[in-house]
Amino acid sequence: MRTVAWWRLELGLLAGLALAGWWLAGAVTPALGVAAPAAAVVTVLAVPRLRVMLRGALSRARARRRWCRGCRAAALPTLKDRPAPGVIRARPVPAGDLLELRVPFGTAVADLEAGKDVLAAALHARTVRVTRDPVNARHARVLVVRRDPLGDGRERVWPRADAARVSLWEPIPLAVGEDGETVSVSLPERNLLLGGEPGAGKSAALSLLVASAALDPTVVLWLFDGKLVELASWNRVAHYSVGPDLAEANRVLAALQTEMDARYQLLLAHRARKVTPELGLPLHVVVCDELAFYLHTGERKARVEFAELTRDLVARGRAAGIIVLAATQKPSVDIVPSALRDLFGFRWALRCCTPQASDTILGQGWAAQDYSAADVDAAHRGVGYLLHEGGAPVRCKAFYLDDAALDRLARQAEELRGVTPSAPSAVRPPLRVVSDAR
Repeated sequence: MRTVAWWRLELGLLAGLALAGWWLAGAVTPALGVAAPAAAVVTVLAVPRLRVMLRGALSRARARRRWCRGCRAAALPTLKDRPAPGVIRARPVPAGDLLELRVPFGTAVADLEAGKDVLAAALHARTVRVTRDPVNARHARVLVVRRDPLGDGRERVWPRADAARVSLWEPIPLAVGEDGETVSVSLPERNLLLGGEPGAGKSAALSLLVASAALDPTVVLWLFDGKLVELASWNRVAHYSVGPDLAEANRVLAALQTEMDARYQLLLAHRARKVTPELGLPLHVVVCDELAFYLHTGERKARVEFAELTRDLVARGRAAGIIVLAATQKPSVDIVPSALRDLFGFRWALRCCTPQASDTILGQGWAAQDYSAADVDAAHRGVGYLLHEGGAPVRCKAFYLDDAALDRLARQAEELRGVTPSAPSAVRPPLRVVSDAR
């Protein structure tokens, strides 16, 4: 009976064809009893839509059989004498099979997660990733990874590479996941910490976020560039750009702190708790590339001041419409202190040398749960783990913008903001607080 249940779709299709042929042979003519089923099969194979539907149904049935066999072969102690978790839905994805499951009574999704290594071996898979449904504790999302679709060396072009204008209030597509779906984030009321070893693709990933902010002409952009050249493409559209000068960086951060305090006074006057699109206040995006440079270069007093000002902006700036995007190529505990790291709601870890470095970005304990950027192959630039909405890090590969695309988007941003071609390439206007009194 178990075998019949596993092959019920295929057996049902064959039985349907056989019964139709038997009925037509008896009711009309024996020749029609053979020709009609054969014509039905040819029609399904010839019509692309029907062929895709049949292939999808057979793939889902195959995934269910694999899962049931794997659960029986794994013989997890917590599932002993109980039926295998039922498959609600199944579909093939670039990485393997994506299943939506319902665990039997008396068990929990945590039981599946604890035995995922045994399940992976029984399913002949690379790994198994289990995520509990945040709405229903009995449901789980299981990705059976059989191949690495992100390690094919192919660059995925950013969907907004040809965008004329972007609203930062809308989700930003950043990467493609193992399931083939686009991974997007919504930045308002969030801050993002990005880290990875040199050559991991950090600059390309950061450029997606900066381009999104620059292409929204209502956004006020502040740049902190420890290398001076990484963010140079966006200098003309920035309200203020800081190079490798720690004293100047602290003056700018102090001005941003004053801006934040003034905004809270405005929110209080409007009896509002946070900045929303209806208030008409622009978002402020603070981009800090080479965070390690500002935290560990220069006099100790200046470094401590920078760390405290940055921590205050990250901690209190969300409701005031201030978004901090920080990146570092040395993700270690002594470089990014936990008092600052833990305030970032979103974290993106590209390839790291050690699991500890990965945990420095994502948070303590994720590497032990098989979410470690140290497992990313050095040849796979842009691949890493993004921790955002959803509770667990998502393995994904960042979209890519080449130099020509970056230059085109920067020129488009300049045009949107009315920047003349004769404007200087490095913005150094007199430091002032942006007026939001309107």
